[in-house]
Amino acid sequence: MIVLDYRDKRPLNEQVADKIMNLIAQGGLVPGERLPSVRNLAVDLSVNPNTVQRAYAALEEKGYITTITGRGNYVSEESQWKNNLKAEVLEELGSAAQKSRSCDIGLDEAIECVRKAYERDVR
Repeated sequence: MIVLDYRDKRPLNEQVADKIMNLIAQGGLVPGERLPSVRNLAVDLSVNPNTVQRAYAALEEKGYITTITGRGNYVSEESQWKNNLKAEVLEELGSAAQKSRSCDIGLDEAIECVRKAYERDVR
């Protein structure tokens, strides 16, 4: 289920794309599953269809979904999006490491923080 936060400063299309991306990554939507039509999702979320279309376009660009003309949008096979997600996460971790170094956070402290966050999410 997608719930939009109107207090979030990000555009609605980014929020929609992020929510669908998370559903795919967490297994809520499986490869080959058909997504709601642009119009139906727009009605469900009470947003303009262009908002959903932009979200779907961004997801297709990142490899999360595939559009079949005249048939709809489908969740892509895991291999298509998993590598992109992994690269994105590693890039974010690299940025966080740079920031932590500039704030005088030691390597051991940073690793321990990541370990705790990782273990908390795994359980």
